[in-house]
Amino acid sequence: MNARPWLLCLAMALLAGCQYLPERLQSLSGQSPLEGASGGATTCHAELPDFDNVPCLLDDWVAFGLASQRGDRVWREATLTRLGGERPERRLARAVLLAWGSERQWDRAAALYKADLHAAPPELQPLLRYWLNELEGRRRLAGQLAESRAEHRAATEENEALSEELESMTEKLEQLTEIEQSINLRQQNE
Repeated sequence: MNARPWLLCLAMALLAGCQYLPERLQSLSGQSPLEGASGGATTCHAELPDFDNVPCLLDDWVAFGLASQRGDRVWREATLTRLGGERPERRLARAVLLAWGSERQWDRAAALYKADLHAAPPELQPLLRYWLNELEGRRRLAGQLAESRAEHRAATEENEALSEELESMTEKLEQLTEIEQSINLRQQNE
């Protein structure tokens, strides 16, 4: 069974819902992303998210998550360099970034999420938990795909071995048939 179509459909479904995530999270918090605690306008979409700008917390992190998803390898590497340090918000931002990197980076991203999720502000934790769950789902699917490929490879090798064995047996049967025909012809000629 080929798992690629299923993986593609799942990935598309997960990605398609991302556009509605900021609105849903804002409605849950009861606050507009541009309203500050004082009711005035605040500038959101910091280039690197942190925990300091509370009125823009969700908006900044969602924007960074989308940028991480859309960014290429060069952008991710440059941004990863800028996200140095061991503060929880830096480590979580690295997790978001690595979660959209190569499969090899997914393990590191999951470890960072798990280690620092508790240190995030309570209003940000559901979003980060959602992203961690989504990452774990992709990791699980990638593992299943690798397992499926290994099983397919093993079955293909087994089929090839059986085919070679069948060919060998067919050749031997043909040789035995020829010998039998030769013996029958001798007996008829005698």
